[in-house]
Amino acid sequence: MNTEIVESFAQMVREKSLDKDVLAGIIEEIFGIMVKKKFGLEAKYDVVVNMDKGDIEIFLERSIVETVNDPATEISIDELNEKGNEDGLEVGEDFVQKIELHEFGRRLINLARQSLNQKIREIEKDIVYNEYVEMLGEIVVGDIYQVRRNDVLVNHNKNELLLPRHEQIPREKYRKGDTVRAVVKDVKKTPNGPVVLVSRADNLFLRRLFEIEIPEIYDGVIEIKGIAREPGERAKIAVESSDPRIDAVGACVGMKGVRIHAIVRELNNENIDVINYSEDPVVFIQRCIAPAKLKQIEVDEEAKKCVVTADSDQVSLIVGRNGVNIRLAIKLTGYEIEVIRLEKPFEEYDEDIELIELREELGTEMVDLLINNRLDTALEVLAAGIDKLKEIEGLDEEKAKQIIEILENQFEEEE
Repeated sequence: MNTEIVESFAQMVREKSLDKDVLAGIIEEIFGIMVKKKFGLEAKYDVVVNMDKGDIEIFLERSIVETVNDPATEISIDELNEKGNEDGLEVGEDFVQKIELHEFGRRLINLARQSLNQKIREIEKDIVYNEYVEMLGEIVVGDIYQVRRNDVLVNHNKNELLLPRHEQIPREKYRKGDTVRAVVKDVKKTPNGPVVLVSRADNLFLRRLFEIEIPEIYDGVIEIKGIAREPGERAKIAVESSDPRIDAVGACVGMKGVRIHAIVRELNNENIDVINYSEDPVVFIQRCIAPAKLKQIEVDEEAKKCVVTADSDQVSLIVGRNGVNIRLAIKLTGYEIEVIRLEKPFEEYDEDIELIELREELGTEMVDLLINNRLDTALEVLAAGIDKLKEIEGLDEEKAKQIIEILENQFEEEE
C-alpha cells in the first residue's frame, strides 16, 4: 500500500512536473485525517513521507500514565508493559508508536484512496488553469477533435480548448483532425475544471499573427497603433515605424505581398488594409477611407466627429460593401464619420436605364421588388429618392442608400 501510493504520486511528479514537497504535504494531510478518525481529534501524530524511497511512516505519540482518561493522547503503563516496553519507559514520559496501514482497517484505507484521488484531480485542474493563465494572449496550435453545433473542441497538449461560434471566423469550415491556430482569450474556473476559451475572431489574434509574420513588429521597430476588424470580411490595421529608413506598410506587406498573404490565408481570405498611422486626425482619416477621393474633410477633435464631402461616385468607395469600410474606419480612428454626397440632379442624365438590365448590379430580388412598386427605370428610382424608397416594405435607409449609389454609379460609368 505504501509503495503503491508513493509511486502513483511519483508518476504525477514525472508527468505533470509537480513539486515533490507539495505532493508529500498532501499525503501527510490525508493520512493525518485518517489518524484523527481512528484515534481522535486530540491525537498527537507525525506522518513521514519519503518520495524517493516510496515509503510512508505514521507515528502516534502518547503520554504514559497510571490511569488513562483520554486514549487519544494517553497510554497506561500496564498496557505498555504488556507490549514489552523494550525502552524501559516510565509514567510521565512519551511513548511513540509506529502505526501500520493495515491497522486503520479497509474502510479508512478506501476513504484515504478516494481523498487522494480527489486531491490529484484538484491539482491537475489547478495545473491546467495556471498553465493557460500564463498563456493568455498567446497563439496555440491544436487539433480539432470534435465539431459541435455551436462550438469546436480543440486538443492542445492533451487538454481541451473551447472555440465557441462567436469566436470563430464566419463561414470558415472546421473538420475533425484539422490543425487550427487560435489565441488564448480567457480561462475560467468551473466545478468541472478549467474552461480555456480560444478565439480566431478577436483582434488580438490578428495582432499576434502580424508579430509572427513580420519580424520588425516582433522586434519593436514597427508598432501596431490600432486594429479594426470584421472577422472573415475585412480588417484595417494602423502601423508606425520608429526607424525612418523602414517603410511600415511595405514591411508588413512584404515583397510581392508574401507576408500579408500568409496572414490573409490564415484568416480565411479576410481582406487586410495596412495603413500608415498619423497623429494628425485629418491625415489619418483620409488614409483610413482611401482610395476614395474627398472634396472636403472637417474634423471636430473635441467632439470626435468628422464630416467628409465627396462626389457621388466616390461615396460607394468610402462606405464599402455593406458599409464595412466606413465602419472599420470609425472603429480605427475613434471618430464618428458622416459622409455628405455631392448629388448630381437626376434630371441631368440624358438616357434612362431599365431596371431589368441591372439585375446583376442590384440583384434579381431587389429589381423585382422595385418593379412591383411601380419603379421601372433607374431615373424613376432616383426621382423617388431615399425617403420614398424607405416606405417600401423590406427596404430600410441603408438599403435605400445602397440602391441610389449603385444607380448613380451606373450613370457615372456611362459618361
